[in-house]
Amino acid sequence: MALLLLANLTASAQRYCVIDSKYILEHIPEYQQAQHQLDSVSKVWQQEIDAQYQQLDEMYRSYQAEKVVLNEDLRKKREDEIVAKEKAVRDLQNQRFGYQGDLFKLRQKLVQPIQDEVYQAVQKLAAQRSYDFVLDKAGGITVFYADPRLDKSDDVLNLLGIQK
Repeated sequence: MALLLLANLTASAQRYCVIDSKYILEHIPEYQQAQHQLDSVSKVWQQEIDAQYQQLDEMYRSYQAEKVVLNEDLRKKREDEIVAKEKAVRDLQNQRFGYQGDLFKLRQKLVQPIQDEVYQAVQKLAAQRSYDFVLDKAGGITVFYADPRLDKSDDVLNLLGIQK
């Protein structure tokens, strides 16, 4: 009985708060600018890839239309060209959007410093208010329910010097 009471007292003595990192980031102008820049670059790169796929599609249609009149050597050459083009387009798509690709690297360059600043502000808030835990409800997985009175996102924004 005493152990159960002691465990209950220990559990209730822990202090925590809930933040919404997505909400915080959405209120940081530098983050919004970075997202806008990432979206713009992503759109340009996607248009480039779409144009390459369109060229590939045209090559394939042309080949299909002429296939019956081509000799074996020309057919093989055209098929190889189509396969090479397809590989080049896939490689470009992977280079731009793949894991550790250009978009990933640009996102790290633009967004990581902002995320680090938010992390430091959260650490400062936790130290100032003696929180044992700071839970992030942005992902929807970490916290199933959070009392709105526990959400300290506006306090983090204030510590960052941002008024909403």
